[in-house]
Amino acid sequence: MNFFKSETSWSNAEFIVFKLCVASAYVLIGAYFNDFFLQYRIPILIVFGITAIWTINLWLRKMKWI
Repeated sequence: MNFFKSETSWSNAEFIVFKLCVASAYVLIGAYFNDFFLQYRIPILIVFGITAIWTINLWLRKMKWI
């Protein structure tokens, strides 16, 4: 099975988790360049960790690998 040629269909509800994961990663990266977000670094890191694991789990289920 070729990893890059596999296709899945995502619903909007499942895609929201991916968007949160990417958004929290951007904010986390921006936290190192802006003192305002620096105080929220730990909650953003927690959100990123949860959404990253959740997104990978959803993706693997869609690919029928788990």
